[in-house]
Formats: sequence, structure tokens, C-alpha cells
Amino acid sequence: MTRLVLASGNAGKLREFEHLLAPAGFAILPQGTLGVPEADEPHFTFVENALGKARHAAARTGLPALADDSGICVAALGGEPGVHSARYAGEPKSDDRNNARLVAALAGAADRRAHYYCVIVLVRRADDPEPLIAEGRWHGEVIAAPRGAGGFGYDPHFLIPSLGRTVAELDAATKGALSHRGTAMRRLLALIREQAAGG
Repeated sequence: MTRLVLASGNAGKLREFEHLLAPAGFAILPQGTLGVPEADEPHFTFVENALGKARHAAARTGLPALADDSGICVAALGGEPGVHSARYAGEPKSDDRNNARLVAALAGAADRRAHYYCVIVLVRRADDPEPLIAEGRWHGEVIAAPRGAGGFGYDPHFLIPSLGRTVAELDAATKGALSHRGTAMRRLLALIREQAAGG
């Protein structure tokens, strides 16, 4: 299972998955290079969206598929944008417009707490009855003025108080070690090892 289809066209996610999975011996093939269109994400939960995307990619390629669904959940907004994070400001998807809407929604709010959430699903085939599912969370707070040139999505506005830096100010290794996606991926790799060992 060294070749995995990544059910995403997000270049930022591709870089992060390659960084996290290459040391474990996995080659990531973006679904777009195999002619697979993006799947719909109609569900109310991250896990249902991720599972749908993974099954969609596996069905069209015949290969094992990996998908994640992730977003930012803001306490003062009742958990929004949540599953709507990528399209918070509507179509077409735009990080700049999403961030502007989030900052505007929190204008004057005293509670700036938020967390990034990620769920990763791996299916060996489209009808896999036992998908591997792992999740991770990364707590921080939303700041009004963007800082940093790295990362993607909401990273310039997502401050990690213990570091005094936004996610966009972190190098890839630090982000991978601490992030919601990094945590979920390490948990997924543990599940893969456990399964391989017959656990």
C-alpha cells in the first residue's frame, strides 16, 4: 500500500501529507493527476465528508485513497465555520475572503478561542467496510491582523498563544509536529502499523 490517492486538490494539504507520509514510505498521488474530480461535501460532519471523498477517489482509481476534512471551529460562533471553512465566504473558494468574513464575524468579540480540527480517512477500496479513521485538534485563537507568509487557509489569523506566533509564522517541521493534521496523521500511521501487525 505504498501508493495512495489523495482525495484533494489543495496544494497546501498535498505538501503537508507528503511531508508527513514520505518518511513512512508512502507515495501520494493527487487525485487531479489521475483525472478524478472533486467530490461533493454535503454532510454536516467532518468524518462523513472525509469518508465520502475517500470512497469517491478509490472508486475512480482502483487504488487506496486518503482523504481529510478539516476546518476551524470558533467558540464565539458556535463552532462555525466548521465544515464550511473552505467555502465560508462562498464560491469560488478564497482564503482571503474567508479570512475577511471570519475577522468581521468576530469584530468586538472578547472570546477569540478557536481550534483547528482534522479527520483523516483511509480506505483500501471504495467499499472498504473498515476504513481507518483518525482525528486531531489544535487549539489557539483568532487574531484580527494577519501575520506570517507560510501555511494556507486561516493560518495567518490563527495564533498559538504558547508560541506567540501564528501558524503562518511556523516552519513546516514545527507545524507538522504540532498541527491538527500532523496529530491525525500520526494516529493514522499507528492504526496502519497496528493493522499490519494483526492487532
